[in-house]
Amino acid sequence: MSGHSKWSTIKRAKGAEDAKRGKIFTRIARDIMIAAREGGGDEASNPKLKLAIIKAKAANMPKDNVERAIKRGLGELGDGVQMDEIVYEGYGTDGIAFMIEVLTDNKNRSLADIKRTLNRAGGSLASAGSVGWQFTQKGYLKVNPDKVDFDSLFMAAADAGADDVVEEEDGFAVYTPREMLAAVENALTAAGYTVNESELYWQANTEAEVALDRAVANAKLQEALEELDDVQSVASNLSVTDDVVAALETA
Repeated sequence: MSGHSKWSTIKRAKGAEDAKRGKIFTRIARDIMIAAREGGGDEASNPKLKLAIIKAKAANMPKDNVERAIKRGLGELGDGVQMDEIVYEGYGTDGIAFMIEVLTDNKNRSLADIKRTLNRAGGSLASAGSVGWQFTQKGYLKVNPDKVDFDSLFMAAADAGADDVVEEEDGFAVYTPREMLAAVENALTAAGYTVNESELYWQANTEAEVALDRAVANAKLQEALEELDDVQSVASNLSVTDDVVAALETA
């Protein structure tokens, strides 16, 4: 299982905790805003927005919140709120590298929160470009497994430009080059497959293994960064071994 998939598994296991903290609505609203801003407010012609709305419904997010997020993304609320997308780079302990994606209406607040979180864990903020070269941005899709034949899905995905398809416990993970994510998603949807997740993520070119206690400390740092209100996603080059996963699940 890839590091991305293992980290996704950890995050899903902690999903209930996120909901209890009330952060899930904020993050889904931001997903909706980004999708509407990039592809318009019609979910029928905007697959990314459609997926975000599906997530909102699954989380029982009120319809008014969804509609307000769409309007904000389209700039129709007239509230003067400007949302900026920023990627910060940083280090944890033992030189573990982090890519931190942010969507914020207050850059100073976001930067201060990230710096404080890194510093508390013994890490530091890095200058632009000093970490990014260690990562490549890729596309990721999760296909619903119901009545899906792996070989048929693999061929359909490969023909559309995907790099790989991996069978997982809760579905099929489809990995694509960054620029092919939308094309592969559209092709699979047109072929009748149900795409439950679609996102760009940062894949480490080389993963770094450190002692278990240091690995857990860095994984907890990643969790702490992800819990910040303005942070959309976090990637690291930490090697997420089965021992790390087990230690985090019992932490």
